[in-house]
Amino acid sequence: MPSHTTPPPLAILCFTALSLLLLPLAGCGQAGSATTDGRYTVTATTGMIGDAARAVAGEHANVQDLMGSGIDPHVYTPRRSDVAKLNNSDIVLYNGLHLEGRMADLLGRLSARVPTHPVAEIVWQEHLSEADRAEMGEDPHLWMDPMLWAEVGTVIAGILSEFDPDNAEDYQANARTWRTELEELDAYARQVLDTIPEDRRHLITAHDAFGYMSRSYGIDVHGIQGISSSSEAGLQDLNRLVDFIVEREIPAVFIESTIPDRNVRALIEGARSRGHEVVIGGELYSDAMGPSGTYEGTYIGMIDHNVSTIAAALGGSPPSGGMQAAAANHGN
Repeated sequence: MPSHTTPPPLAILCFTALSLLLLPLAGCGQAGSATTDGRYTVTATTGMIGDAARAVAGEHANVQDLMGSGIDPHVYTPRRSDVAKLNNSDIVLYNGLHLEGRMADLLGRLSARVPTHPVAEIVWQEHLSEADRAEMGEDPHLWMDPMLWAEVGTVIAGILSEFDPDNAEDYQANARTWRTELEELDAYARQVLDTIPEDRRHLITAHDAFGYMSRSYGIDVHGIQGISSSSEAGLQDLNRLVDFIVEREIPAVFIESTIPDRNVRALIEGARSRGHEVVIGGELYSDAMGPSGTYEGTYIGMIDHNVSTIAAALGGSPPSGGMQAAAANHGN
């Protein structure tokens, strides 16, 4: 009987073909080209990186994002249009720490001809102590700590200054302004999350994306899935969390904008079957920002939404309207 070889999934075949599109361009000289307004082009893999890059680059660069609202970078397969954007970029910024797992080969090939930088991984290496790196593991979700994300802005300023030294002073000044804004965000997050009663400071979400928030703000975090949303949650994991919810009388659990809610709803049903009612406390932005053109579609709006939603659902007292309303009221 002849043997049969299982063909690779179509998505893998398509991705391999797309990644090969980079090969003929190697050695062809400077990548990218100036836009019609004379600016150079920066491509960021995620919206969080893109938002930081826009803040730092200011008027000097056109910054574009590969992945928009609702897209999970852990499992994202690049499209032909993404390869075209990368080919035509002057600089590429990505997170690293395996966040863009399916793009690893593509980014590796690209780095031979386009400046390609893992900005969050650089911060993880340079700004976390050896003990902190051991504790956190290669957790890519640095944006959940605004002060770590401010360091990403500093890294981007260095990258842009090296590429465009004539405007280095602007990039450094913009990075300092970005840091000031994130210091205000950090202070707001700390103040609001501190209003959650001590016995309610337990955050249960679809996957383990909030470890840096836990580290910075003293919130106990439990993800149904692991650090990567591509990991599978087993029945034992779900049962263990149901036990925890019932024993601690957790009032709310949270869904995420980039992950199906079936596992979270299974927790709710499991707790209900044991006589405890737990509700969905809201939708959090974990691996992608909110819709483009909205406040939640900015990095600051994303974090403001998350901490305000978490605090409100777990018994805290965030201001109505979040950080923007608090700042307006303070100004009065």
